[in-house]
Amino acid sequence: MKILIASDIHGSEIHCGKLIEAFRNERAERMLLLGDLIDGSQKVADMLNGIKDSLLCVRGNCDHESDQRMLDFPIMAYYCLLFVGGKVIFATHGHKYGKDNPPKADILLQGHTHVPAWENLGGMLYVNPGSVSLPRNKSKNSYIMMYEWGMHWKTLDGEIYHELRF
Repeated sequence: MKILIASDIHGSEIHCGKLIEAFRNERAERMLLLGDLIDGSQKVADMLNGIKDSLLCVRGNCDHESDQRMLDFPIMAYYCLLFVGGKVIFATHGHKYGKDNPPKADILLQGHTHVPAWENLGGMLYVNPGSVSLPRNKSKNSYIMMYEWGMHWKTLDGEIYHELRF
């Protein structure tokens, strides 16, 4: 099982195109997007609609009802739960739920900050893929590949820069 996890595309056609290319190159089964997707861009909406059957999405603080009307898949839920490799994973954008008010889960996946992270929060692993289009704190445009055994943080060009094993 392979899931590509990304966040904060913010309507960037160039970076969305690179993300979809990475998804295909990785041969991932699903793509989990942690919010702030299209920012009103019909072009980005069309690109994501083209892979809609592979997407799982949660709502970010920049995702609005007008964005949802442009998309052929749901983005209005604030979180989703996944079960991978015996772990309960709570996936969210981070503006409603997240590191400041953590849920009960083994792993918290959160976007929003645009900064990659992996840290232990009192027995729960906090993980952030960083941002596809607008990285902060000198981080790179990035995503995560999740496997049953763990995760790889990768640049948008596919270079591994961190590995975590469950």
